[in-house]
Amino acid sequence: MSPVQRQLMAALDALDQAFASEEPFPVAGCTHCYAEKDLADLSGPLHLIPDDLVSAVAAEVPSHWDDFPRLYRRLVPRIVRPVVMGQFHVDEELIATRLLQAGWTTWDASLTGALSNVWSAWWEATLHTHPSPVPIRETLSLIGVATDGLRPWLNIWTATPHPAADAHLADLIDDVMFESEITDLHMGFHDEYHATPELLRWLLTDVRDRADDARLDSPFLHEHRPAAQHTD
Repeated sequence: MSPVQRQLMAALDALDQAFASEEPFPVAGCTHCYAEKDLADLSGPLHLIPDDLVSAVAAEVPSHWDDFPRLYRRLVPRIVRPVVMGQFHVDEELIATRLLQAGWTTWDASLTGALSNVWSAWWEATLHTHPSPVPIRETLSLIGVATDGLRPWLNIWTATPHPAADAHLADLIDDVMFESEITDLHMGFHDEYHATPELLRWLLTDVRDRADDARLDSPFLHEHRPAAQHTD
């Protein structure tokens, strides 16, 4: 196992430990969609909740639960670990949207810190592994939407001169250049995050010399390039 993979596993183990403080509670929700046994399972020990039920809750709309934020918070270790490993059959952008709806950035510092550490370790492991368990666009979308910003993650990518990082770059360009999606690219399950301003400028400036793709020289793209942001 590589050092970045070990760091990721350590971050996931730390996530489990941090969220172990989330005690079971009586879960109430939509009895049209969930049987009494489902609600009982969700109210019991975390490790005994069936995988398919975890997946169902991870994708479900918040209005189906009496206390959605608490339920989603408690399930985070059962959701995030398989997501990172590429073993969770729920759209990554939907996971990001549900985390925002659960207000994850307002949770106790020990919980948000543990989750933030997973984002960082996952990103580092992804940039050093190609192919990765989760495609680069989906990983960037989940982390970027969940943290409300692509630029910090793009900066890490810029500072990672690794063959895997460059292979991911080629993959991302192929993805977002299809039908010029990059000129109006939104992320998040409900397209809540407009990614074009940060991502297009990054592609045309910061990593242009690492991308052997003439499509990035298209005048059409440069017409959509956002102006540089000035800070005092």
